[in-house]
Amino acid sequence: MSGDNNSFVRKEMISERIPPTTERGLVKWVRENLFSSAFNAIMTFVSLWFIYSLVVAAAPWFLNGIWDAETVRECYDLLDGKSGACFAVLNERFPQLIYGFKYPSSEYWRPNLASVLLLVALAPILFRKLPRRLLAFSAVYPFLAFWLIWGGSILTSVSAFLGCVIAIVCYSRFSSRSFAIAVLISLIAANVWWIIGGYIVDLNDSILALKDVPSRDLGGFMLNLLLGTIAVCLSIPLGIALALGRQSDMPIIKWICVFFIEFIRGVPLITLLFVANVILAFFFPPGTSLDLILRVLIMMTFFNAAYIAEVVRGGLAALSKGQYEAADSIGLDYTQSMRFIILPQALKISIPGIVNVSVGMLKDTTLVSIISMFDLVGMIRGPILSSTDWNGVYWELFGAAAAIFFVICFSVSKYSQWLERQLETDRR
Repeated sequence: MSGDNNSFVRKEMISERIPPTTERGLVKWVRENLFSSAFNAIMTFVSLWFIYSLVVAAAPWFLNGIWDAETVRECYDLLDGKSGACFAVLNERFPQLIYGFKYPSSEYWRPNLASVLLLVALAPILFRKLPRRLLAFSAVYPFLAFWLIWGGSILTSVSAFLGCVIAIVCYSRFSSRSFAIAVLISLIAANVWWIIGGYIVDLNDSILALKDVPSRDLGGFMLNLLLGTIAVCLSIPLGIALALGRQSDMPIIKWICVFFIEFIRGVPLITLLFVANVILAFFFPPGTSLDLILRVLIMMTFFNAAYIAEVVRGGLAALSKGQYEAADSIGLDYTQSMRFIILPQALKISIPGIVNVSVGMLKDTTLVSIISMFDLVGMIRGPILSSTDWNGVYWELFGAAAAIFFVICFSVSKYSQWLERQLETDRR
């Protein structure tokens, strides 16, 4: 009887089979995300109805849009009573939306080139797999961009770059002796070189000189991008330093950082911009003319750095005490432990918060229109809508501004999500 119950042993693997239709592809996604329950099904139908109603109402306005007209009155005449957008204002005033109304049209290639080179300079910083030697161009780019956008002799940018190089070399030579002495010698060496370089530039101000463009002539989205990029790049290292200073064991350093962070976070940005426009100049010696863009950048950098400092402090607090003890156990000093162990982990945790603050700062650059700087929103509210040709065209202009900001901010957000996935080494 036992001989009739021989067990079956399979000698080869079963070939793979395609999952059922309901368990793969679009059908699976729809079933799990849109119709997983009765409530979700009802909300799906309500949302589809809302989207359909919105498309039906807005489609004629887009499809009947007029792209070729010289005034808003001509747009209305071409529409002949039909509902439609007057996109002709974007077609005619697009250069002003991007570059402002004073930047020379013959020099548009300069901010365009600076924008393209900005992507090249950011690439080795944002993507670690690119060759590290490209970081040399990232270090040179700020000085090159200044020459391209503001113009003048290229010797001015070269002199500024060499001054920074001299300061870094002096700091590296004397940092092993004393931090304070290294910083002091670096500042003295850089300032001496800049004084000498100023005389050299004055004597040879025609070498590779571009047409000078005053800061007051900068405008449009170019101004928003300029302010946002510089403020974010400067505020991140300053915010990290403030976060570390707030956790310092030295009382004076800690009190200064706490006061700075809490004061800046307790004051609206628009108030700081009015301070930059009216009051900040009184803190400099008589006769000193500090550029308005520089004053605005100082306040925006301070404002953004205070918020980034709190984000980084949260990342530092999220680390366990064992990380600090591990750094001490292998003989690392404070600087080495922060550089190699603590800050890499804290900054990885802080990525969403840093990106959130940075995106907010880019959008807050539109507040400079309050102090008579013609950024993208300032151009719309000022020269364009004030003209009799396009008075009354609102949806098209502000919709275009919203679309521009959405593309930039959405791209930054998607990059941050990609970076988070790349740095999730603890979950792989």
